[in-house]
Amino acid sequence: MEHSPVTTNPLIIMLINMTVVFIVLVALIYLIKLIHFVDPTKPKAVPAQVEEEEPLVAVKSESAPMPAPVVEEGINPEVIAAISAAIAAYGFSGQVKAVHILNHEGTPWRASAKFNNLQRK
Repeated sequence: MEHSPVTTNPLIIMLINMTVVFIVLVALIYLIKLIHFVDPTKPKAVPAQVEEEEPLVAVKSESAPMPAPVVEEGINPEVIAAISAAIAAYGFSGQVKAVHILNHEGTPWRASAKFNNLQRK
């Protein structure tokens, strides 16, 4: 007895394959949701206690006072504050000690090379 394929139509074969793939994907979605629901590694819920709010800025009381940042003439203090906030938002802590305006002479490629060189240091 010879076995012949049910269909040789590529469109029907594609539809069957795509249906099987999407059924498996939906099953995986629900499996992942079940794992998150039954997750034994997540911490137990601790009842919330009313505590004093922590200050947004940590203040070191025992350290020596920080020196004032060096500001070139013509740089607006708001610009310094914006640069400091951007650096803090990027994840660096500390104080901005100096801000220098770089004159990017030449093409944007040269400016990019200078910037990349600063990042490597």
